[in-house]
Amino acid sequence: MSELSKRVLFAVPAAFLVLAVTWFGGLPFELLMGIIALFTIWEVHRIVSAAKSPDYFGLSIFLGITFWLMPVLPEAIVLAISTVLLLVTVWAILDKKTVESGRWISSLFTGIYAPFGFLMIVHIRNLGIDLDGFWLTLTFFLMIWGNDIFAYFGGKTFGKRPLAPNISPKKTVEGFLFGFLGSAVGFLLVYLLADPHPLNLWHLPVAVVITGIFGPLGDISASKLKRLADMKDSSSLLPGHGGLFDRFDSMILSAPFIFFYFYLLI
Repeated sequence: MSELSKRVLFAVPAAFLVLAVTWFGGLPFELLMGIIALFTIWEVHRIVSAAKSPDYFGLSIFLGITFWLMPVLPEAIVLAISTVLLLVTVWAILDKKTVESGRWISSLFTGIYAPFGFLMIVHIRNLGIDLDGFWLTLTFFLMIWGNDIFAYFGGKTFGKRPLAPNISPKKTVEGFLFGFLGSAVGFLLVYLLADPHPLNLWHLPVAVVITGIFGPLGDISASKLKRLADMKDSSSLLPGHGGLFDRFDSMILSAPFIFFYFYLLI
């Protein structure tokens, strides 16, 4: 069985599961995103450790859970936690010579980067009324998936000029440009399915630009981290796909930008 066949056999039922939970929204969706975020923290911890920029794993988990729960915590506690985080981070940036300061920065990145992206996906699902959030989340998912699929096959068929040869040699400029077409197709598919779609069709260009730029940038950033760690995949949790960080790296970076764009429109 080819590697592509393995990927498809796992991806199709996994995608249906994610879409089913997305339809229900609410607590099931938040739990799914939270569980994925926790496993992604573990994967990023493995990467930064192998890249000789280790974090404090327990601290990373604590930061991730605390950050995730901030929207439901009392304002005074949120203010206190934010103040402490800011002060310690300023200290770590100014004091670059100690091991502790470096591990704090790694812990901050490991504990917050992925959870922030997944939390923004939860916020996208909570936008609007009735099924608005579902259609917006589905739009985001299909734009990212469309970008990945079109970039892969477009690059494989027409790719000649490398996009980031020192980081991800297989990515090409042609594949990157095809990705924009894939994002547009993903948006249009949901637009035609939804009745009605919460966005107007003229919102498509900006959404395509956001996912078409920040999706590949998230992918390339993750590839850079894994190259520094001399790792091909973030883990082997997903058969044929590597780890969760490998599969969601595009969404993690894109989600905050697409959320704020959708938020301004709804």
